[in-house]
Amino acid sequence: MASLKGKTLFITGASRGIGRAIALRAARDGANVVIASKTSEPHAKLKGTIHSVAAEVEAAGGRSLAIQLDVRDEKAIPAAIDAAVREFGGLDILVNNASAIGLTPTLATPAKRFDLMFGVNVRGTFLCSQAAIPHLKRAGNPHILNLSPPLSMQAKWFAGHTAYSMSKYGMSMCTLGMAEELKGDGIAVNSLWPCTTIATAAVEFNFPEAVLHASRDASIMADAAHAILCKPSRSYTGNFCIDEDVLRAEGVADFDRYAVRPGTPLFKDLYID
Repeated sequence: MASLKGKTLFITGASRGIGRAIALRAARDGANVVIASKTSEPHAKLKGTIHSVAAEVEAAGGRSLAIQLDVRDEKAIPAAIDAAVREFGGLDILVNNASAIGLTPTLATPAKRFDLMFGVNVRGTFLCSQAAIPHLKRAGNPHILNLSPPLSMQAKWFAGHTAYSMSKYGMSMCTLGMAEELKGDGIAVNSLWPCTTIATAAVEFNFPEAVLHASRDASIMADAAHAILCKPSRSYTGNFCIDEDVLRAEGVADFDRYAVRPGTPLFKDLYID
């Protein structure tokens, strides 16, 4: 399998969950990983900080840079990207993983939560990409990977959580538009989404416990992301990928190893038919 050795990745929301898993997978190749996230001090309920993940990256064989970043801060984003380039001499990959969730119907979604989801999910993805593109243009095999679902304008994916769905599809629209816009520059822009729920804090705190037990570990998303980011950027772009499909195409047949509880029927994620 191809390697990310020597590549520099800038991963938002990497202090825990899927972002952390992608960081550690790249680190095992010997990559340079920028952990860009808000959490710099331990949280009462949530495990992981930018510093703890940076230490894990180093222990796994990579080089790390921890940057405290709120992706809603339009001035802090280019400063963080510039710091990564100064540290590692360039930028090869941007992973827009940071995301805010709120699975509430319209009348139960206050403006503050609406603004948070759009500020982090859509605006953060757009602005991080905007700041990264000039540097990615100089990379050998540049990629932008958005953790967002395949575009599907079905009412069932909006009902019950319209604001959240709008914000996640907004990330996917960034993939759709930027992939075409950046083709000439050789920058790949793709989306990745899980087939099943993933055992992250978002699932733990927003779904019943039974769903957590019927989920897969974040390592499946990390392995799928690795496969995508190793593909030639000029020929693999504009795709809305599902983790299981990506790995099957790579020859993976045993998915039980990713299950939180092997043998338990799995819970399909949102936006998956």
